[in-house]
Amino acid sequence: MCVSSNMAGLTRADMLKYGRRSCWISAVLLMLAARAVAQTDASNVQTVADANWTLILHDEWMIKFYAPWCPACQHLQTDWENLGRQSESLGISVGRVDVTQQPGLSGRFLVTTLPTIFHAKDGNFRKYVSSRTIEDIQAYVVQKKWAMVEPVPGWRSPSSLLMSGMAYLFRLSVWIRQIHTYLMNTLGIPSWGSYVIFAIITLFMGLMLGLMLVLIADCIWPSRPKHRENKTVVIVKEEVSEEEVEDILMEEKHASDLDNESERVSGDDSTEEEGAMSDEDAGSDQPPSEGAAESSVRKRKPQEQNTTEGT
Repeated sequence: MCVSSNMAGLTRADMLKYGRRSCWISAVLLMLAARAVAQTDASNVQTVADANWTLILHDEWMIKFYAPWCPACQHLQTDWENLGRQSESLGISVGRVDVTQQPGLSGRFLVTTLPTIFHAKDGNFRKYVSSRTIEDIQAYVVQKKWAMVEPVPGWRSPSSLLMSGMAYLFRLSVWIRQIHTYLMNTLGIPSWGSYVIFAIITLFMGLMLGLMLVLIADCIWPSRPKHRENKTVVIVKEEVSEEEVEDILMEEKHASDLDNESERVSGDDSTEEEGAMSDEDAGSDQPPSEGAAESSVRKRKPQEQNTTEGT
């Protein structure tokens, strides 16, 4: 009897133990199932990133830009998840972008306020500016109110080249901020030291880019050779010098002609004077006649005229 009673007690304890274990297991299974259902419902809201953002260029989308620290974004989260659950019935896709994790997309879409909602239809983007309640968002999609809104112009489209450059600038700004934080917190460099480092790097990059632009410009538009211009200048100078030499030679020739003529005239005068002196010496004893005096006077007058012309 004692053995039977002990066996009965052991079986009851084991049954209680197994019952508790089964309760715990069932509770855990229920929690996991509920969590899986919640994740399944939430998975209808797709996370859009730089790697897969081109998906929104096709079909119809509603995209929300948010930040975890934004109170208005937190208030919209429940309605946005409900919209994701109804996305299949509405015939749209629902996405979300965390601007703290995807700065490139925030720059590509020029997001300046949070939360920001965009409607996308086959690559055409429109900014949603109505009420953020689930009913208004559903009416915006079902009643096609987006057709009355002007789409984003082509140059501001997220797929344009300009906005692609803006995305790279936003990524660069976040990267610089991360480096600044690393220099200050990890390496212990003061803030002014970090700014000096960035200033030096900026100047160096500017010099390198300027040098590259100059080289590219020289390759595309090479400068004209200068030896041709030098040749033309030399030729002009030579021509001018020859002309000057010719002028000088003509002047010298004219001056030499004048000198020769003057010398010839002076030689004639000297010979006439010598002849006159000899006549005077010969006839010094006899007085000259009146005719001879007149002829001598006549001879002297043309001689004086010739001397004046030669001078």
